Amino acid sequence: MRFLIIIPAHNEEENLPFTLDSLQQQSFKDFKTVIVNDGSTDKTPEVIRKYTETDSRFETVDLQKSAHQPGSKVVNAFKNGLKTQNKDEFDVICKFDADIILSENYLETVENAFKNNPEYGLVGGLLYIEKEGKWIYEGNSNKTHVRGPMKAYRKECFIQIGGLRETLGWDNIDSILLENLGWKEIVIPELQVKLIKVKGADYTIRPADYYGRYFYFLGLNRFLAYTASAKEAAKSKSVSFFFKIIKAYETCKTNNLELKISKEEQKTINNKRWKMLKKKWLKM
Repeated sequence: MRFLIIIPAHNEEENLPFTLDSLQQQSFKDFKTVIVNDGSTDKTPEVIRKYTETDSRFETVDLQKSAHQPGSKVVNAFKNGLKTQNKDEFDVICKFDADIILSENYLETVENAFKNNPEYGLVGGLLYIEKEGKWIYEGNSNKTHVRGPMKAYRKECFIQIGGLRETLGWDNIDSILLENLGWKEIVIPELQVKLIKVKGADYTIRPADYYGRYFYFLGLNRFLAYTASAKEAAKSKSVSFFFKIIKAYETCKTNNLELKISKEEQKTINNKRWKMLKKKWLKM
């Protein structure tokens, strides 16, 4: 199988070398990497050039800086990298972040998983962060969900779900849509991916606004959005947090902001969330 790896990068001069070095050190060699320089103002272009000039498997695309919005920015950069390539030449399409370190057997293990399991549509490892000198499981999601920094899609699955959506929640939308189409999302626990930079640290959006917008762009109806908001408020032990999330959600709804999913996809997502709610909270 042949891999196409696309890495959006904005001001990653310190982190990107670790990511690209870990790719060069892979036991599996049949891949092409496109690094999308999203308007970097630091030395990211120089870092990229060191690899593109010495390794034919590395290419670059230069963009003007896009607005720093969670979700849409990174997917926009990814799409700009993807459109420079002929998808027919590849079997697996990866969206990796510019601040991760992969184990040497990462791509080989993912390839074997796809080869041996034709129903696998999305495969990845688990994220680890450094804390007090030790790499520990990030724990920011369940262990059955492939996180955004290291997505590897079987090409047929990627095409069937319509690719990635330029919206907040894109890395949950893909999971729901592919499952609805009969594909499986698989996490391989022994594949530990080191995350150098903690996600969200440079977002300016406030937590309540983030959740309100996230629930809206995920396409959740009011009941599910309010339920999810109550869950987040309970975690924070703050009633006011609930109302702030709802306000952000309702503001999006009032302004009729464009969703990047179809009505049918929205229905699929709501049905999935409703089933999860019944199973987890209502024990049905």
